[in-house]
Formats: sequence, structure tokens, C-alpha cells
Amino acid sequence: MPIEKPLGSITQGSLSKGLEVRLHADVSVEEMRVGKFLVVHGTRSRFFCMLTDVALGTGSQRILSNPPDPTDSFLQEVLAGTGTYGTIELSPMLMITDDPSKRQIEAAIETTKSKTTKKTKGLASYQANTNADIELLPVKTIPSHFSQVYDASERDFRAVFGWEDDPLRRNFAIGEPIDMPVPVCIDLDRFVERSNGVFGKSGTGKSFLTRLLLAGVVKKQAAVNLIFDMHSEYGWEATKEGKSFSTVKGLAQLFPGKVEIFTLDVESTRRRGVGNAQEFYIGYEQVEVEDLALVRGQLNLSETSLENAVILRNEFGKGWISRLMAMGNEEIQEFCEVKMGNKSSIMALQRKLIRLEDLKYLRQTCPHNYLNQVLECIESGKHVVIEFGSQSNLLSYMLATNIISRRIHAAYVRKAEYFLQTKNILDRPRQLMITIEEAHRFLDPATVGETIFGTIAREMRKFFVTLLVVDQRPSGIDNEVMSQIGTRITALLNDEKDIEAIFTGVSGGQALRSVLAKLDSKQQALILGHAVPMPVVIKTRAYDEKFYGEIGDTDWSTVEHDQLLVAAAAAKTDLGF
Repeated sequence: MPIEKPLGSITQGSLSKGLEVRLHADVSVEEMRVGKFLVVHGTRSRFFCMLTDVALGTGSQRILSNPPDPTDSFLQEVLAGTGTYGTIELSPMLMITDDPSKRQIEAAIETTKSKTTKKTKGLASYQANTNADIELLPVKTIPSHFSQVYDASERDFRAVFGWEDDPLRRNFAIGEPIDMPVPVCIDLDRFVERSNGVFGKSGTGKSFLTRLLLAGVVKKQAAVNLIFDMHSEYGWEATKEGKSFSTVKGLAQLFPGKVEIFTLDVESTRRRGVGNAQEFYIGYEQVEVEDLALVRGQLNLSETSLENAVILRNEFGKGWISRLMAMGNEEIQEFCEVKMGNKSSIMALQRKLIRLEDLKYLRQTCPHNYLNQVLECIESGKHVVIEFGSQSNLLSYMLATNIISRRIHAAYVRKAEYFLQTKNILDRPRQLMITIEEAHRFLDPATVGETIFGTIAREMRKFFVTLLVVDQRPSGIDNEVMSQIGTRITALLNDEKDIEAIFTGVSGGQALRSVLAKLDSKQQALILGHAVPMPVVIKTRAYDEKFYGEIGDTDWSTVEHDQLLVAAAAAKTDLGF
């Protein structure tokens, strides 16, 4: 086994404020980066820590008042490590306790791993990382003075985050530490049992992060997905950012037969070459007053208009919108005289609901119940992507997502209650994860009580439905809802309010603020919460051909070769050959 090189010694610190480490003379401060993982070897335990700050120190103020000449490298080397030195601050995340007498067994297993097949490697890795002598504990103490600090090893990462082919858990490798090629896994079973969030400012790769997570959930069968694809990025294919034009594959391409695409804009979907998408329509009879209350800002509806909508609904039932659209002034006048309605408010409601006619997916009558069709797909274990195409404006998106989610949630409540009655595992509803973008529009303090998503976020796993919220303004989400977000995957954020919102309800969040603020703008993220044993900064997994081959159900090298042959044959035909 290689001998580990100590990086520094603990000089002072506390459990609440973290540990201060003085680097050894032969360790360059430039090797220390915020977000790096280090291990402190205490007397009884090893402390898995995150580096949160880097600083320079001097042994005397005289050195600062009379610094050596920049060309005097000899004097600089003399002072290095004694008169001048580097310090780092660590935030302890976990305590790892193990039995040193068993490390020889682990070394033998590691040797076996390098000589056996991939399957045997996975088994050896499993044995090496689940030995009964390894125990992960919350940090309730700190190491003593002058305890030595080391780089975190692959063994440490395996012990903390596991590995993707663990036969006992649905682990999914979402990325790697920023300075080490070892996978960081999230536990998908823990991930889907609570609502989660993907956050980051525009252009930081939220969609790619979301696509990674959804692909992992589909591959590992951790839950069934209902994805409201506002910008048509998850179902079939999406444009990849860069100097040259390229596309990335969607879930329906990676998992043919497991993903169904429904579209609210058939023409737009066909123009993009998605041939297997199914149309989706909603009838006016399926729109309830509660759905209109959510979008009253977009429709400019007053409280009086909504009250009169209730009167109309009570009188005409589910067809009240169609009936209102057909009413003339005299009929409205008669209705108000009999039912104590407000004529001016009802006429204003009629004028404003005319905007619903611009939504392509709304119909006066809809003989086929597409909502039931979506629910049948979910019950059969198929993942559903609902594309909006040109219908991605805020009114259209908020209205459709709320209507669909309220009906599906109601069905899940009935199924969950029946399961609680029978207690038959066959009656247990499939775990459902609903993905929504622009989440702060649904979950802000003013509307969270009127939308189904606030209810789902607060219920957590009670009815087997959770949320995956994707947003660039987490500060716009209600604090109570943010406190219920189980796992938070956060790319770069600059706004102080957004950063503060990320750490709502998170102990030790102050130490992580500096880590979040120093993330790169691309392919880096901070993960904290229920699905990981400790906060971790990662370089996110690449969403490319290698990923397609590792996670998809199709051999894409063969498919793309066949597609090239077809394209070449078509080109010859066009040229007259």
C-alpha cells in the first residue's frame, strides 16, 4: 500500500466554526482548492472534511513590513514553512470509525479486484466498502491538536458515497470530486422519496443536471417520472451549447419503449422530427375554478371574478366555461338577477377567458380523456414527458401543469388510501416524481396555497408523489417549501438571496456559502441533503456518447452507423445514382 503524505497539522478550531490547519513546508498552498475533500486522522476516528477557505500566515509582522526581494528565491525558501506558511479551514462532515487490524484483509481484496473480471471487481468492491468494521457517524467531536491531515483516498470516497454497481442500493454516479477521478453516487431510493431541487443561474447546466438525474431514475427503476417539458429538452433531443451546433439525446431515445411523449403542440413536435409523440388535449369541462385561481395574475382576474366563477360552476357544473362563453348580455343579466351574481364581473370574466381560446391544447369538448391515458401509462411503469412546443408561455405552462398534476395527485391519494386499507404490497402505488421548471411561479408565498405543487412538497412521501423542481430563483420559493426539499443540487448562484435560500433549514450552511459562491459556471455543482451522506462538490458527469452507452438501452454506436448508411443512400438517390 502506498504511504500517504501528510499535508498539514491541526492547530486550532471548534465543532461549530471548523478546524484550522497549518500546511507543512513542502505543501504548496496553491494545491488547496475550496471544495476539496481531506481526511483528518484522529486518535480514534478519521474525520472526513471539506475545505472551505484558504489563507496565508506569517510568523512575524516584521516579515510583512520588510518582505524579501522578489528575485531573492533563497530567502523565500528559507522563510517558507517557518516564517511564512499556508493555512486552510476545514468543515468536518462525517466521522469514519474502523478497525485497523482488518485493513490487511481490505488490501487483499483490492489486489483481487485488479486481477478479476468486472463482475468480480464489483463484488470485491462491495465487500471492501461494506465491511462491518466501517461505520459512518455524524460529527459530534473534533480531533486533537496536531492531528495530521491527508488527501481523501478512493477508499474514503467508497466508504462514504458507495459505488454505482452496489447490489443492495440503487446508487447512481452523478459526477466526480473536482480533484479526483472517483465516482460520487447518490442513493436514488432516498432521492425519490422526498421532493428535490436543481438550482443554478441561467447557463450553468440545470437542464443537463436534470437530464442526468432523470436518466438515472429511469435506468435504476427508482420511480416513474412525469416531466413537464417546458422547452422540449427532455423527451426526444435538445440543442447542446457550444460554438458548433450539436444535439444531445433525450430520454425517449435512450430508453425506447419505456418513455411516452405527449405533446400540447402537435405541429411544433412534428417539425422537430419527433414521430412517435401522442397528441394531448384538455376540455373546458376539465378546467376548474382552482386552476384559474393559480393563473389569475396572467389572466388579470379579480377576486370578485373568481367568486362569480364559483357561482357559475355551482349552477352549470363542469361545463360552466363553455356555457359562459356562449352567454349574451341579456342572458347574463337574467342569471345575475336570479343567482345574485355581479353582471360587470361576469362580463369581465367572459372577456378575459377568451384568452383560453389561444391555447392549442384546450377544446370546447374533448371526447377522449387524455388525463386518464397519462395515468394509465404511469400505472404501467412508463415514464411520461409532456412537451409544450410553442405553448410554453407562462399562462399555458402553469395552467396545464396544474390541471394535470391535480388530477393525477387525486388519483394517487385514492390509491394510497386503498393501499393503507389492504396493506397488500401489490396495491402499493408506484413512486411518482413530477418534474417542473420555473418552480418559483408555482411555489412562491402568494400562490403556494392555491397550487397542487405546494401540497405535494409538504406531503413528502405520504401519497407516493414527490417533486423535482428546476429553478434559477430559489429565493422566490416559499421558505416552508424550501425546508421540505430533501436533496438540493445547486450549480453557481450569484444573488445573495438565492444563496441564502439554498441553505434554508441546513445546519452548517454558513461554511458552505463560500464553497457555492466559488463554483465554476459550467459542469460543477454542490449536492447536499437526503440522498447523500454529506455535502459534496462535484464535477458533473458528462452527458455524451460514453454516457449513452453506459446507461441507455440501445447500442448507439450501431444505431448511428446505420443512420449514416441510410443518409448516404438517400443522398445517392437525390443525386440520381
